[in-house]
Amino acid sequence: MKRFSEEHEWVELVEGTATVGITAYAASELGDITFIELPETGVVLGQGEVLCVVESVKAASDVFVPIGGTIVEVNGKLEEEPELLNESAENDAWICRLNEVDASEMEGLMTEREYETFTSSDDDV
Repeated sequence: MKRFSEEHEWVELVEGTATVGITAYAASELGDITFIELPETGVVLGQGEVLCVVESVKAASDVFVPIGGTIVEVNGKLEEEPELLNESAENDAWICRLNEVDASEMEGLMTEREYETFTSSDDDV
């Protein structure tokens, strides 16, 4: 089950582990991504808290965690290759994985179709 936030993050929950990243729309709006400050494993975040910072040629942007949990893994490839966020934002360029998540928090997020409608009328990331 994959869901999307109004802040342009995605989360996919599989067997109690949530994988989190930014959407392809966000990556496109940011332009060429040049740096990401990854979070640390073991950190516990509540829904909506700042997960990390992504920098591009256009701007620096906070990335928020769409559901709360404990960070158990980060995608270290992004430190060496932040451009992966532009190339594969919703697949290979996931940012982190969370455990100890509250699956009910997924209910307040958008489906893919709802997110597509949301972004078609959104002028600002």
